[in-house]
Amino acid sequence: MKRWLMRLNAHRAFGDIGALLTGAMLPLAFAPFGLAPLAILSPAILFWLWIELAPGRSFWRGWLYGLGMFGIGVSWVQISIHQFGLPVLAFSVTVTVLFIAFLALYPALLGYLVNRLFSGAQGGVRFFMLLPASWTLMEWLRSWLLTGFPWLNLGYSQIDSPLAGIAPVLGVYGVSFAVVLSAGTLCYAGAYPQRLRCLVLLIPLWGGAWLANRIAWTESSGAEPIEVALIQGNIPQTLKWLPAKYQATLDRYLALSAPHWGIDLMIWPETAIPAFYHPDQPLIQALQAQVESTGTDLLIGVPSMGESGKTYYNSVVRIGSTASFYHKRHLVPFGEYMPLQPIVGRLLNFLEIPMADFSAGSDAQSLLRVADQPVGISICYEDAFGEEVIDTLPHATLLVNVSNDAWFGDSIAPHQHLEMARMRALETGRYLLRATNTGISAVIDRRGTIVARSPQFEAHALIAQATPYHGATPYVRFGNAPVVVALIFMLGLGATLEGIKRQVR
Repeated sequence: MKRWLMRLNAHRAFGDIGALLTGAMLPLAFAPFGLAPLAILSPAILFWLWIELAPGRSFWRGWLYGLGMFGIGVSWVQISIHQFGLPVLAFSVTVTVLFIAFLALYPALLGYLVNRLFSGAQGGVRFFMLLPASWTLMEWLRSWLLTGFPWLNLGYSQIDSPLAGIAPVLGVYGVSFAVVLSAGTLCYAGAYPQRLRCLVLLIPLWGGAWLANRIAWTESSGAEPIEVALIQGNIPQTLKWLPAKYQATLDRYLALSAPHWGIDLMIWPETAIPAFYHPDQPLIQALQAQVESTGTDLLIGVPSMGESGKTYYNSVVRIGSTASFYHKRHLVPFGEYMPLQPIVGRLLNFLEIPMADFSAGSDAQSLLRVADQPVGISICYEDAFGEEVIDTLPHATLLVNVSNDAWFGDSIAPHQHLEMARMRALETGRYLLRATNTGISAVIDRRGTIVARSPQFEAHALIAQATPYHGATPYVRFGNAPVVVALIFMLGLGATLEGIKRQVR
């Protein structure tokens, strides 16, 4: 088998095309397609294509794999750049291609390092330890380097599979490790048929994960379920910030909300009000009167100005006699702030992106309290970072996310984003209430199951119930640290075992 693989890998075009197509197959494992087994099969094929390959060649195939993976999986960024930045096709396509080419460096570096540092490792240590640990560490690195981009981390694809049971214990990176370990086992069994019996190792992995999903890590706080209304205005992004459309936007949100005053909690999405918050605004005063007369608590996404008047925030405000704020902490580079502002700040004016110079909120913000419950709030893609969402826990009994996925049109991005929100609910053992501008708004229970969801691209008021929970999952208590430490230890142990094996030879 080994000799056959070496001869096959010698046909560079075959292996290169295979790497590209295999990477392009991977996004089908994620929402909206949901073909979760491909998240195992795709890396398994890549590992097979890396066997007995020189480090430089492994880099190239890893990069091709990344081009396919991110080229299909996140090409939706072009929509935002073209429609809401500079509407020149050559510009938006070029920026998107460069972005994808950069992301493709992650699997490329993985292939190079594994085949450079562990060139002689082709046995079980490689497939059961070195590759799973290094792949997962690479995902973790991608989640924070240069502010982070955790899209297409393998663990998200398993939200509806038995492996999801690992999420409350070890988070999404624990699930990713289980996926890559399964891929490594599958590759090892395929490349070395005499080792086919190694597939039995997957039984305790998958069985244990399934059993873990039966555990109730958190419990009801004892409070009655609260009735919630998530108001989805469906305002096109091209019209959202036009002054001439301001009143029509407010009228739509008020009309959608009108039948539901008296409910426990109402939520308007990210920047639902396309103007700076001010307590003397007629709209704010009218909403305060409604809150006081009906007893409904109201959360609204709105830009807000700092006390100095020189900074502004992407915020969620609790409307009441005394307003309470949450200011977004993790901003989107180039969309909400400009990195290296003194050098490239003029690009903001060139692209004409509205509200593109926000300030980051403090890491030490008090929890907002609504419907007599402390809630943990995230704005837009903040819910892609589990380590940040758990900052509000275990004190928060509910999670709230407000988003505006209209930036990405009718693409796969909103579906991927919803899948990530589901993982946050599962990791934390909390209901998550997700209010969006154009969809997909949803109420997600503590097991990551969608209780209710809105149609996309329709003005809609989503009505459902949510139960407050308390307690802490292991992931809430310890975050990503146990996984990262274990992965580093595994790499060290694997390298040591390979060193001993070489000395014995």
